[in-house]
Amino acid sequence: MSLLQAIILGLVQGATEFLPISSSGHLILVPWLFGWNAPIIVDPDLNKTFDVALHLGTFIAVLAYFWREVGHILASWFRSLRKRRAETPTERLAWLLLISTIPAGIFGVAFESFIEDRLGKPYLICIMMIVFALVMLVIDRIARLDRTTDDLRWPGALGIGVAQALALSPGVSRSSVTMMAGMLLRLDREAAARYSFLLSVPVIGGAALLKAAKLAKDGLPAGTAMPFAVGMVTAAISGFLAIWFLLGYLKHHSFTAFVIYRIVVAVVLLVLIATGFRHATHI
Repeated sequence: MSLLQAIILGLVQGATEFLPISSSGHLILVPWLFGWNAPIIVDPDLNKTFDVALHLGTFIAVLAYFWREVGHILASWFRSLRKRRAETPTERLAWLLLISTIPAGIFGVAFESFIEDRLGKPYLICIMMIVFALVMLVIDRIARLDRTTDDLRWPGALGIGVAQALALSPGVSRSSVTMMAGMLLRLDREAAARYSFLLSVPVIGGAALLKAAKLAKDGLPAGTAMPFAVGMVTAAISGFLAIWFLLGYLKHHSFTAFVIYRIVVAVVLLVLIATGFRHATHI
């Protein structure tokens, strides 16, 4: 893998992890579209290893942006453990985030192999991008956006967690489904996005740590240290900027631009598949 490819994939991961357009889908589609055949991209084991660096980058991004809130939430959670009850809004938020984390963790462990083997085909990713763009459009139009996270309760948090499990399929988008689930619970757009981003801390962090633990046994493959470092840094920078952009954008705008983006990109790529420019299932 060249440093340019590492930079591009880092930028893609950072931006698409937090924008509602699917990071896992884009990380498959970009190399596929450009016909990259570097071993680190086409070899499943090397690809998983590089994925650790990208996820560490986005984990750093969300921690850097929300470090005060994350610290406050952690302190409140430990305080609630000592008291054996959650009294303040932040203490309740800490437990709600924990509840939302559980379904994706269970589904991720149970179906990881199936998802990697069956759902990562470019044509399926394009279909999922279109389907969930339409879901996003409908929810964005019909949702009553009159609540904040202070109004969220545990059944709603569990529902957001179940929705998040759907994002294990590339093309769906973790940020998209968690935001839409929050909006169905009447959270306003900014509150839904903020909850989604805070929820990404245990989700991305947990995934990165599990993969890093496996990587630690064998070490980095020869010649990959620099691409990994570059990918992680660019993912961190682009992820931080994506969070900053989206939280400001949603104060005054809907999700329509992201709906259009998803549909246009997916349709263009399906046309490329139909015309034989790219194979439907692999590079």
